[in-house]
Amino acid sequence: MAIEQYKLYSLVQSLNTNLERQVEERTAKLQQSLEQGRALERITKQIRSTLDLKTTLQTIVREVRHLLNTDRVVIYQFASSTPGQVIVESLNGNCLSILGVSDPQGYFPDPQRQLYEGGSVQVINDVSQFNLTLEHRQFLAAFQIQASLIVPIGVGAQLWGLLIAQECQAPRRWQASEIELLQQLADQAAVAIQQAELYEQSCTAAATATAQAQKLATVAQQQQALFGVITKIRQSLDVETIFKATTTEVRRLLDADRVAIFRFNPDSGYDEGTFISEDVQPNLPPALDSKIYDHCFGNQFAAQYHQGRIQAVADIYNANLSECHIQILAKFQVQANLVVPLLKGGEGTGAPPRLWGLLCIHQCRTPRQWNASEIDFVTQIAAHLGVALQQAKLLTQTTQQTEQLAIAFDNLKQTQTQLIQTEKMSSLGQLVAGVAHEINNPVNFIYGNLAYTSQYAQDLLNLLHLYQKHYPNPNPEIAQLAENIDLDFLDEDLPKILASMKIGTERIRKLVLSLRNFSRLDQAEMKPVDIHEGLDSTLLILQHRLKNKPNYPGIKIVKAYGELPLVECYASQLNQVFMNVLSNAIDALEEYHTTRLLQGTQIEESQITIRTGMKPFVGDRENYSMPLNTIQNNASAEDVVIQISDNGPGMSQMTKSQIFDPFFTTKPIGKGTGLGLSISYQIVVEKHGGVFQCFSKPGEGTEFWIEIPTRQQACRATEASSTNQVFS
Repeated sequence: MAIEQYKLYSLVQSLNTNLERQVEERTAKLQQSLEQGRALERITKQIRSTLDLKTTLQTIVREVRHLLNTDRVVIYQFASSTPGQVIVESLNGNCLSILGVSDPQGYFPDPQRQLYEGGSVQVINDVSQFNLTLEHRQFLAAFQIQASLIVPIGVGAQLWGLLIAQECQAPRRWQASEIELLQQLADQAAVAIQQAELYEQSCTAAATATAQAQKLATVAQQQQALFGVITKIRQSLDVETIFKATTTEVRRLLDADRVAIFRFNPDSGYDEGTFISEDVQPNLPPALDSKIYDHCFGNQFAAQYHQGRIQAVADIYNANLSECHIQILAKFQVQANLVVPLLKGGEGTGAPPRLWGLLCIHQCRTPRQWNASEIDFVTQIAAHLGVALQQAKLLTQTTQQTEQLAIAFDNLKQTQTQLIQTEKMSSLGQLVAGVAHEINNPVNFIYGNLAYTSQYAQDLLNLLHLYQKHYPNPNPEIAQLAENIDLDFLDEDLPKILASMKIGTERIRKLVLSLRNFSRLDQAEMKPVDIHEGLDSTLLILQHRLKNKPNYPGIKIVKAYGELPLVECYASQLNQVFMNVLSNAIDALEEYHTTRLLQGTQIEESQITIRTGMKPFVGDRENYSMPLNTIQNNASAEDVVIQISDNGPGMSQMTKSQIFDPFFTTKPIGKGTGLGLSISYQIVVEKHGGVFQCFSKPGEGTEFWIEIPTRQQACRATEASSTNQVFS
């Protein structure tokens, strides 16, 4: 009997030990998966929140070293023409730093680099047992490296660099899960690098666009001034009025000291003339009505001006001008001048062109170098003055050119905005789908085995109860062990632990489903969808930001969903709109809570309210500015309405008027790009033919009104489908 009891005891003890080990191992694996998931989430958030590559890469090496509990993690970047080097590093205090170290001879030989280009991973558990070159071994010894794990980072088809984990205290056997984690984070590094490169290209394009825009702005101002002169010419037949308007506008635009119209006396042989119109700085001597006698002019310049010659003199004292010419200019304190002939008649008039006068621009304070655009502008002005009655056609061309310049500038800004957001959302969408897929498989495995684990545990507990029932007086050694391990507590707590694990895995599965619903990469086309499903998926993804935190009580979500039909739309695009609006509301509430906490004012519960319903009046698109309580459930209405409001600080009228402008943001640098609401506006208004409005006052919170037609017009659906890839 004692032998049988001992055998039973040994069996029970072995089963308990195995069960405890299995529970511990699976708990550890689950904890490791959760930590890896959180790390991926933090890195994803870092990539989304900043465009600074070094900050993102530093986050990756820090997270890797924490997760692997290793001595040193670095990212090495290859270079095309010069040796590569270590660009970021995370290490414990006992290791030497290799930040900035270049590629030593033989460390990355060509055959090994070719393997990295093919995606191979190098695993060295013990450098002393690994076949290495002498130079490589000396380098590793110099920096205390005893084990290393090297994963390539590829951007496109190119090998960009390496993600390297190193052990300095002792050799280490790298596990398959650690290799897989490093590969996943190397992929995230590649996404961040590609995003940074695209951003740098966008910045370069933006700088070029800015320079072009400045040039276009100057040209546009000149064209606008030219348009004004033409308009005044067409509106008035009074030459004096035309000349006065022209001199005033030209001097203002060129920031010159004097602009004057000089007319030759017809019978003087171009030796005499008078300034008949002028706009001049107040502290300079006037030239108006001054008669000029310049007998050297007719001999030197008349024939050249008659042929359309333009004189641009940066400094009259260093331009080889005649003495009599300099004396005349000095009389009016001129130091630099730009002179364009005014020709009367010519093509289309039936008479040969004749030199009528001069358009003179004077700089009196200092010498001045006249640039090509200024000369061109003045030449155009002179041409229009010479043929004032024949400018209708040129007026039309100038107006069209100005409009085209404005349209080109606006298109350039919009293209730049779409380029940045397209690449960012494309990378983010693929990342979300990939993370959801990678998490889903191990979670389903854990979830599927929990039922068996629970049943096995319950069977063992039932067996243990039978032993207790039939052998109420166990061996003293068994009784002692039961007391040591608190058998009653284990009997009660083990089912609870398994139940908690099941709840946790169910929650992870729901989150994965929400991520997949949010990205909807397989539903890029327009189709009927449930708006409430998109809202709930977005809220679940943001759940971690709504919970209670230290010194922050969390945010209450109030749902007032009406009965809505399925809505024809681009689901992933609308989910992006919901994400942008809700994220902005959460940011505002968190900042508002912190501000009131520091000020010591009374703190109300933070709340976001989401209401949905049908538009009250069919076809009435002027009633979108209605209060919250006017949404009605009306199945016959054509538009659905989503109202998202918060009880945050609200915003001023000036801020509200700019929130849909590209790159406008009130957040600190690095917290946002200012594109979210701009892109959301395009999605709602341009892609879905809806309404996107904001209502807010300081201290009264903010409300966003989103109105979407339940059915898209055929022409709108065709147009949107052709550009859907831009926002998917």
